[in-house]
Amino acid sequence: MNASWISAGPLLVASIGLPLLLALALSLRRLRAFAHAAAPWSALPGLALTAAPEASVDLPWLLLGMRLELDAISRPFLLFTALLWLIAGHYARFYLARRPLRRFTAFFLATLSGNMGVILAQDVASFYLFFSLLTFAAYGLIVHEGGEEARHAGRIYLILMVIGEVLLSIAFMLAVEAADALKLDALASAIGASGDRSVIVALLLSGFGIKAGALSVHMWLPLAHPVAPTPASAVLSGVIIKAGVLGWLRFLPLGSATLPQWGNWCMAAGLGAAFYGAGVGLAQRNPKTVLAYSSISQMGSITVLVGLGLAAPSAWPLVLDAILIYAAHHALAKGALFLGVGVCQRAGEHRYRVFAGLLLPALALAGAPFTSGALAKHALKEMTLFAPSPWPETLAVALPLSAAATALLLARFLFLCWRQPPGVGDRALRALEFCWGLGLLSVALVTGLMFPDASASMMSRYLHPAGLWADLWPLMSGSFVAGLFWHRAVRSKRRAFLAIPPGDLLAPLEWLALRLWTGSKALSETALTHWWRSLAYWSRFGRAHAGRLAEGAVRWEFFMQRVSVASILFLLLLCLFVLAV
Repeated sequence: MNASWISAGPLLVASIGLPLLLALALSLRRLRAFAHAAAPWSALPGLALTAAPEASVDLPWLLLGMRLELDAISRPFLLFTALLWLIAGHYARFYLARRPLRRFTAFFLATLSGNMGVILAQDVASFYLFFSLLTFAAYGLIVHEGGEEARHAGRIYLILMVIGEVLLSIAFMLAVEAADALKLDALASAIGASGDRSVIVALLLSGFGIKAGALSVHMWLPLAHPVAPTPASAVLSGVIIKAGVLGWLRFLPLGSATLPQWGNWCMAAGLGAAFYGAGVGLAQRNPKTVLAYSSISQMGSITVLVGLGLAAPSAWPLVLDAILIYAAHHALAKGALFLGVGVCQRAGEHRYRVFAGLLLPALALAGAPFTSGALAKHALKEMTLFAPSPWPETLAVALPLSAAATALLLARFLFLCWRQPPGVGDRALRALEFCWGLGLLSVALVTGLMFPDASASMMSRYLHPAGLWADLWPLMSGSFVAGLFWHRAVRSKRRAFLAIPPGDLLAPLEWLALRLWTGSKALSETALTHWWRSLAYWSRFGRAHAGRLAEGAVRWEFFMQRVSVASILFLLLLCLFVLAV
């Protein structure tokens, strides 16, 4: 038994085990009061563990040989994850004081345990166990409020997550077969040298991409956030989606193999998510939905960095630092924004101080100078120099534009928060404001303290006017465009100029599935028709032909009703057979 076990080993076990024990204690009447009182503090062992110089625990009798370790990747992930869970736990105690708290607390603790386990696990079996616990326990947080919207969001979440679990289980089996080992540190290089490398990488990118809210599999995020309680939304968007990023870092052959095609694909998908998330988010009317699409956009930037790591393995140590900076910044800023929404809803008539507090994380997420967002975006820009041609030139233009789009999206978020009807206020408001204040303080200080070298580099960059202007003009341009929209909205008596349903791409998919399943022959305006009309509004051609587009959607619906389900299934099976051959 070494010194690291004596000092940090109990903290390793407690980081995962304490939330689970408290969740079990909730089922015992004698321990229920203690479990409720201790639940907000259950992330404290994980936060204390980050101060340990080193920590590792081997449990050969558990599963296939469990290994928990605090390494260079897990330490920063554990710091911002435990900090946000700690703040959200105390926030939830007052936010849900008058609602069914025991059920929420049980799922909250189980999800926390899975999140800590994913960060600390160093073998495949343990990682998969904790990842599954995190995935399915989070379902309870999403559906906690009840109602049809919550159940619908929960169903979509489960469907996508089960698909992701299947993809990952196949990838893990192929990776273990290639490495002939269960430890994570042996898998990445083995995957890079495997003959099934492309298949494994595709499965890993897709499986973890569902959790990370990657483009085309992001639909669960904008459905889950509006219906989940505010503290649950904070951890869902702040740290739970980071489990997908952590999976990429643990399993992909980053730094050990050159995969230019997959790197190009990730960078293209990341840029697409950055602009798509911002664009669709502008069409939302719920501030929490806007923040969900902002998460999709911000995760696109991290996907770009993962693509850089696949395309340029020699630069991977520097790219990894940029990913860790971006992940920490986004987790804390997005968590503070979600918690601020809950405070704003209860702040009563004097909401101006809450609105002023929302400006700090909003400016940070938009990349304003001297904020954690500027630190993250500066790290991202520096990494573009290592990208293969023509990506440096493309990213040099696209990244500032995406920052301007983020500023515009956050202006939309602030506008929606301001337009919300004032709450009545309650006794818990002061406690909520205090917890939220801790979140704001973490946004201002933690990321810079975690990465002092990057902070010093950013400050030295601002000594030159050109460096300051490079971070300032995207924010100014996005704010200017937002001002034009605000001026139009004030002068116009029309309501929302555009409405795309949350889940965007899911609307036509659900419409098609419903028509195929029910075989209904009723020709009515569906979500697909509204979707087309919304898109048509923004183009001159669309304005002139909006009626035709809507009519075309109805005709397409009529055509699909005439096609039998059996014929479509036969065509799908035929396509799969051709691809297999």
